[in-house]
Amino acid sequence: MRIHLDALYTYDANGCMSHVNEARGPRAPRLFVGRTAVGHELRWRSDVPEATVSAIRDLLDREPSNGPLSQQPHCGDAIVALLAREGPVVRVWSGPAYRIDIQGLPSAPLAVRVTDANADLLRTFPDWRDEVNERQPFVVAVENDAAAALCCSVRITSAAHAAGAETLVAARRRGMASQAVAEWARAVDELGAIALYSTWWDNLASQAVARRLGMKLIGVDFHVT
Repeated sequence: MRIHLDALYTYDANGCMSHVNEARGPRAPRLFVGRTAVGHELRWRSDVPEATVSAIRDLLDREPSNGPLSQQPHCGDAIVALLAREGPVVRVWSGPAYRIDIQGLPSAPLAVRVTDANADLLRTFPDWRDEVNERQPFVVAVENDAAAALCCSVRITSAAHAAGAETLVAARRRGMASQAVAEWARAVDELGAIALYSTWWDNLASQAVARRLGMKLIGVDFHVT
């Protein structure tokens, strides 16, 4: 979970979250709780008062430490209420976070690694075309000589890469995303880094990819902006 958090955000000199860890990344959320079966990793932005952080720590210390992880902390509403005292809460977000173990990954015969040389495969995803170089490894699952699904590195550190994935509507539920993600994970492993994958609770299709590839649940992300 700590490696996951280091991949997601950049931090200031005091260890407070600053921005989303990508080129031109937006400002980080006000608070992030990475919840695992053995405890919590708490991160916050520099504008969250110390007294509020301390109160949230106290709430998390009373969280159940065994059993399955719920979709948000039992004290989630109380955390949101504390932050709302400091300013309006704009967004509350939660979802599962995974690590991809390349051992046992299925074959991906339709997956192709993308560079500038074959970036025309991304004509079906024009918004991604100019990001090939900065989001390596970049992998697509090909159908009819064009990308039907893609997976690339959207958060990168020396220790880990976090996946970003997208599938054409017409190609969904046919295993195309799974092939792109599997080959991306292999490419990340070749770099000596950990392949990370996360999503949100309402994205059932993304969670299905995680199950299909046997990803290991490392915890649950909960953050408030």
